[in-house]
Amino acid sequence: MYHAETYKEKFTLFLTILWPIMVTQLSLHAMTLIDTMMSGRVGTNDLAGVAIGSSIWLPVFTGINGILLAVTPIVAQYMGSGEKNKISFTVTQFIYLSFILAILVLIIGALFLDPLLTMMALEPEVHHIAFHYLVGLGTGIIPLFMFNVVRNFFDAQGFTRITMFITVIAVPFSALLNYGFIFGKFGLPALGGIGAGYATGLTFWIIFILSIIMTFKISPMRPYKIFVNWFRPSLKAWKEQLSIGVPIGLSIFFEASIFAIMTLLIGMMFSTVTIAANQIALNFTSLIFMIPLSISMALTIVVGYSVGGKRIKAAKQYTYLGVIGGVGILAIASVFLFFFREQIAGIYSTEREVIVLAAQFFIIAIFYQLSDALQSGLQGVLRGYKDVKVPFMIAFTSYWIIGIPVGYSLAAFTALGPKGFWVGITIGLTCAAIGFFTRLVFVQRRTLKQFAAEANAEGQKGA
Repeated sequence: MYHAETYKEKFTLFLTILWPIMVTQLSLHAMTLIDTMMSGRVGTNDLAGVAIGSSIWLPVFTGINGILLAVTPIVAQYMGSGEKNKISFTVTQFIYLSFILAILVLIIGALFLDPLLTMMALEPEVHHIAFHYLVGLGTGIIPLFMFNVVRNFFDAQGFTRITMFITVIAVPFSALLNYGFIFGKFGLPALGGIGAGYATGLTFWIIFILSIIMTFKISPMRPYKIFVNWFRPSLKAWKEQLSIGVPIGLSIFFEASIFAIMTLLIGMMFSTVTIAANQIALNFTSLIFMIPLSISMALTIVVGYSVGGKRIKAAKQYTYLGVIGGVGILAIASVFLFFFREQIAGIYSTEREVIVLAAQFFIIAIFYQLSDALQSGLQGVLRGYKDVKVPFMIAFTSYWIIGIPVGYSLAAFTALGPKGFWVGITIGLTCAAIGFFTRLVFVQRRTLKQFAAEANAEGQKGA
């Protein structure tokens, strides 16, 4: 990482950090994509079971990962301000924290997963597949959360290619394990959709082991002695980390959970065919969303580094570059999605009824993606400033007070049916984008005043 001076240098640095993050995110999502596609080839019940299981897992994973994402702005600001001596202790405390969070998730899952699925009144086979799919995923929760800490540690320093390398290697392993466990190949049992959970859980172990190896193999990582120097666990450090991480995690959780709640409500209100079609639309649009999400993560790094170095002008330039770029890329992707919506749905399912309904969902999804790209980029910038508490309130209000109620009302009481949920989500995301933009303007002005006051104080002290 370095402080770029010209706009061209900033653009080059941003792209250097961004493209490996994008490949990493696409690779991680490809694992879920493989789960869904292969399960759909077994049957509609398997696809629906994996859809329900994924919808329960996704908000949990993204919420916890959001807490651990606090590693990025903290380490990036340490790098920008030249306080590298604090990084090793911080990362080690996050590793402890990730282990504790993983254990809590496993305990909560053991207690409440089956009652939750029972409450949904699913078809017995779909219930069985969803439950055991999540049991299989649970075998990899601890290494997954620890990997995310190490990954954010790499990324915050600008070494985004390391995690790209790890995840790209992991994708073919995931595909082979899915093929084996789902269809009973390579001497493995044929578990159908359930096998996708165990395959993904094993893949999480692979990426964690690779990340540990990289902390020893990559020369810039060795001085930090991660996994060598084990500091004593610090409640004070955890409290400070959680004060940043929890609002980030909750913001991401509330966004991810609106899609999960949508899927769960569709499962309770509509047919198995509708569940499958909704999962297809959600799965593919989530793949496209990896692009603005990657831009958001890159923005957190470069803005955090600039703010740490007290370069507010550079932070603003990165903001314009990333946010406008993200919306532009999604606009182009939406054109592609519109013209090839049925062909894309046909990749997931061979049932005509499922394909037609998924294509209808895709049309509405085009509009929500543009709002999602805008709000995602703005959130990434705010995290770079370590401004997380007010954005959390904006996210909660937009997603849960506006998005979900509007979507449910349209789905339950209008002719839109399940498509009403997608319209409600689009409205919620648009409200979030407006709120984040307003907050960013305030934060930029406040930070500029703060830096000017500090500069004046230092000048008077020197005089």
